[in-house]
Amino acid sequence: METLGTIVIVGIVFFGVYSLIKVFTDYLLKRKIVKSGHIEKAGILEAPPVQTGESNRYPNLKWGLVALMAGAGLILIEIFNRTGTIVWQDGRDSFLPIGIELVAIALGFLIYFFIVNAKGMKGR
Repeated sequence: METLGTIVIVGIVFFGVYSLIKVFTDYLLKRKIVKSGHIEKAGILEAPPVQTGESNRYPNLKWGLVALMAGAGLILIEIFNRTGTIVWQDGRDSFLPIGIELVAIALGFLIYFFIVNAKGMKGR
C-alpha cells in the first residue's frame, strides 16, 4: 500500500512540473509570435466563448453558503462524536461523518439554488 502512495505522489509531482513547463513555453511561443507581428495567429485577442444557458450570477454567495454548510456539518460531526452517538469501533459507523458532511454541503448548494431562483422570479 505504501508503494501505491509513492507512485501517486510522484505522478502528481511530475504532472505539476509538466503543467508549469507547458504554461511557460506557451507564453514564450505567444510572445515570439506577437513580436514577429502575427498577432492574429497568437490567439490572445480572441473573445471568450459566450455561455449559453444559466450563468453563475452570484459566485461569492454560492461558495460562501457551501463553506458555511460544510463548517456546520463538521460541527455536527464533532457534537455527535462528543456525545457518543458515533461509535468508531469496528468501523461500523465510519461512513456516518462522511454522509453528514455531504448532506451539509448539498444543503448549501440547495439554499443557493433557491435564493437565485427567488431573485430570478423577482426580476421578471
